Amino acid sequence: MFKEFLERLGWMNIVLLLIVFSIIVVSEIRYLQGHTLEAIFIGLWAPTILGFMNYLKYKK
Repeated sequence: MFKEFLERLGWMNIVLLLIVFSIIVVSEIRYLQGHTLEAIFIGLWAPTILGFMNYLKYKK
């Protein structure tokens, strides 16, 4: 079942989702360290990458 899910999702999407997750984690860490503006700047990358993924999905 899990293997079917991974095949349906595609390896490139999995990699991009892991990147998005890591960006969110890094942004949260920077925010908790007191670097508010850096955290906001880094946090804005995640929706940008997700939007790019949607664009590529519907372009096919």
